Amino acid sequence: MGIDFIYPEFEVVRNENRCIACRVCERQCSNEVHSFSAERGIMMSDETKCVNCQRCVSLCPTRALKIVKSNCTLRENANWQNDTIREIYKQAQSGGVLLSSMGNPKPFPVYWDKILINASQVTNPSIDPLREPMETHVTLGKKPDRVRRDEQGNILRELPPQISLSMPVMFSAMSYGSISYNAHASLARAATELGILYNTGEGGLHEDFYKYGANTIVQVASGRFGVHEDYLEAGAAIEIKMGQGAKPGIGGHLPGAKIVGDVSKTRMIPEGSDAISPAPHHDIYSIEDLRQLVYSLKEATEYQKPVIVKVAAVHNIAAIASGIARSGADIIAIDGFRGGTGAAPTRIRDNVGIPIELALAAVDQRLRDEGIRNSVSLVAGGSIRSASDVVKAIALGADACYIATAALLALGCHLCRTCQSGKCNWGIATQQPELVRRLNPETGCERLVNLMTAWRREIMELMGGMGINSIEALRGNRMMLRGVGLNQKELDILGISHAGE
Repeated sequence: MGIDFIYPEFEVVRNENRCIACRVCERQCSNEVHSFSAERGIMMSDETKCVNCQRCVSLCPTRALKIVKSNCTLRENANWQNDTIREIYKQAQSGGVLLSSMGNPKPFPVYWDKILINASQVTNPSIDPLREPMETHVTLGKKPDRVRRDEQGNILRELPPQISLSMPVMFSAMSYGSISYNAHASLARAATELGILYNTGEGGLHEDFYKYGANTIVQVASGRFGVHEDYLEAGAAIEIKMGQGAKPGIGGHLPGAKIVGDVSKTRMIPEGSDAISPAPHHDIYSIEDLRQLVYSLKEATEYQKPVIVKVAAVHNIAAIASGIARSGADIIAIDGFRGGTGAAPTRIRDNVGIPIELALAAVDQRLRDEGIRNSVSLVAGGSIRSASDVVKAIALGADACYIATAALLALGCHLCRTCQSGKCNWGIATQQPELVRRLNPETGCERLVNLMTAWRREIMELMGGMGINSIEALRGNRMMLRGVGLNQKELDILGISHAGE
């Protein structure tokens, strides 16, 4: 303790009448919060180490524990809040850049929650998805602007390579290294069972998962970690990562403590070395350069796989997407500023980028205005939290959505936001064998399948209420959305009317 001491953010409350000193909490906590005092015969807690992951609370057999927010705070100040002072103390002590994980936790507007879905009743009746056909299947990739026929009048059915999805949701990029082998196994198995795709992230593809290639998107990022010919051939699609929502304008960072064993082998870098990918691709400084990489990847895979370009949502995203659409890319993935991450500079995570809702609407409208909307499919990501968010995103112009944090929550994540430490008590964002084992891939797969099955049913219910029977009829159908509590500029960008109009 000293001049930079602030009372711990969380307190461990132990009911001594219930605690039987079984030491489960001690064994389960990778942060070493709990310990047994043989001298006193009781359990002790070091609250300075607690991250509120809830592992001890969940597994205490007598329900003797709870974690509460500390009420011991510095004097209230609307400008100099506790978190701000705590961060200044850390930097004054260390001289280092603050790192954080998961998505932006700041109280910025969540536009999904200010958009309501319209419903149909009489003149355009609703549809009962339990008794009437409802199509959630989508294909992603370039589409022709018109029906083409041969000399005999037969419809030409040849299309560029497409991604086929049973529902308009995919598991977003989370690299092997940032998350565990068992977490990747859960995602790969669930994607295969569901008929959707998962994304490798920028860490390469473990050799055990090549068998899931038909449901895999392989990513090529600026560091080119794990990228080789067999890797490119393994996936159903290739994604060029130019940026991501949690850290626009900078590269990725996986701490060396996570570069161990198969992670090192898969990424093709030495054990213990930080995997820091450059901010730019050093062969891409223009749309023309991007076009060259797009076609290099297509050439390397004999034009059999669609190429995705992933970018962060930033202020000029519509112009950027217009250029990408002309680069030869088949799909554009846009990641909003609330997108998650395993590690990012706190200042960038919390202050850079724009909401996915505004970015998506602006991009869709720009591509329509330029007559090139069918040249690419759009995938929206960055805090897609529910089936209703998916429906709203599609109505704003998306073809499909990426989810990541929601998938991790299904696996057991408790959003303690310490992924960068590598001490995930739930076996997800860790490479420590004893922690990785805590996540059973079979159970993880089952929970992910359950989540997506529930979302698919909800999507059908929502579309039915709108009188719409297919995702294709929903895409870009902003007439079915209404805003609440939004100003006119926000409504104009979203392209929707206010409720009551």
